[in-house]
Amino acid sequence: MRPRILLPLAAAAFAAAPATASASFAHTVTAGESLASIAAADGLTVEQVAAANGLAPDAMLTTGATVSIPPQTSSGVVIPAATSSAPAVGDGDSDSDDSTGAAASTATTAGSYVVQPGDTLSAIAARAGVSASSLADANGLDPTGLLLAGRVLTLSGSAVPVSYSPSSASASGQPVGGAAVGNPGGPPYPTAERVSASQVGQIASDNGVSPALAEAIGWQESGFNNDLVSSAGARGVMQIMPGTWDWINRTLTAGTELAPASATSNVQGGVLLLHSLLNSTGGDPSLAAAGYYQGLSSVRANGMYNDTQQYVNDVMSLERQFGGG
Repeated sequence: MRPRILLPLAAAAFAAAPATASASFAHTVTAGESLASIAAADGLTVEQVAAANGLAPDAMLTTGATVSIPPQTSSGVVIPAATSSAPAVGDGDSDSDDSTGAAASTATTAGSYVVQPGDTLSAIAARAGVSASSLADANGLDPTGLLLAGRVLTLSGSAVPVSYSPSSASASGQPVGGAAVGNPGGPPYPTAERVSASQVGQIASDNGVSPALAEAIGWQESGFNNDLVSSAGARGVMQIMPGTWDWINRTLTAGTELAPASATSNVQGGVLLLHSLLNSTGGDPSLAAAGYYQGLSSVRANGMYNDTQQYVNDVMSLERQFGGG
């Protein structure tokens, strides 16, 4: 086995990951090596190594370049090295309140998925929050045909519309600290998707939340980029931590779980959290934004931390730019 060097970011990312996952490794390309030879040496497919590095499967490698060798979970899903983001971590776990600093591992690679034995097109589509027919179209598949294990699917297609009734639940149970971190290997999963301000605003409007406030938080958190993972492990457009995602699904969705690998579901989750925060603060957008970032129970117990106050100031300024207040 070749000598391996842990990627610095991956080392931090997987410090708290489950035993079934390990960090990516950096490999320096030597003369004559190809994606195929590197993949074979590590028991991976060319498509897996290519996807982990944002390359085409037939890409030529340059001697001296560094290639990330992704590990696999026990189910065989490739886990890429986590990406870093701006300091904003959102969803009830500010930098001042976070003690783990663990970033997330993911079950998808740049919006792709490696088919496992027993997988069905409909099940993969449901997890990604898209229709089975559009997933088949995006990958040139017969919706009724066989799905071969090992094939890399592009997770794209038309989102399946899901209706949620805005819950009247308060944010009193909103997790903070370690509870918000939850399982670092759990959902939501980042995907290579971006949404528009109008998409965020429409989801907010449908759920009784000010579109401008939701747009401001979405932009502040990620720039509407669902592929972002913060240093604390918050993911997606609305930068939601795994523990908070689990709480949202158990408390705020009325039993209809959000799709774990979907940008629109990530926005939906953040909006549902905002709705509960507004319920708990008498509709105060500044206090709701503070609760989104630091956790409402922490804000009430400790006041706003300095970084929380700056976050609130930024969000309120963005809200005005998006047409609110």
